[in-house]
Amino acid sequence: MNRWLKTLALASMVIMAATAPALAQAPGTASQANQGFSVFLGAALGTGLIILGAGFGIGRIGSSAVESMARQPEVAGRVQTAMIISAALIEGATFFGLIVCILKQ
Repeated sequence: MNRWLKTLALASMVIMAATAPALAQAPGTASQANQGFSVFLGAALGTGLIILGAGFGIGRIGSSAVESMARQPEVAGRVQTAMIISAALIEGATFFGLIVCILKQ
């Protein structure tokens, strides 16, 4: 897991370094076609990251809930309720992020 986090951090730094020249340009120097594509690409990358994060979070919630229900079946109802509430909160935050990415276009 530690290696995965290092790889993710390195990829994030490379992406941020690659966008630095575009952010340093004076307004109006880029063509409209390139500017529209970069906005579309940024929204697409943001949407992809949001969906990946939500999928990972809901997957972790589901696996932990099933594991806890298997260990203590008598609390399965309460665990399932907490799992559904947590998954709904994650999906709400995901939809908010998606709306922000869509509106940025």
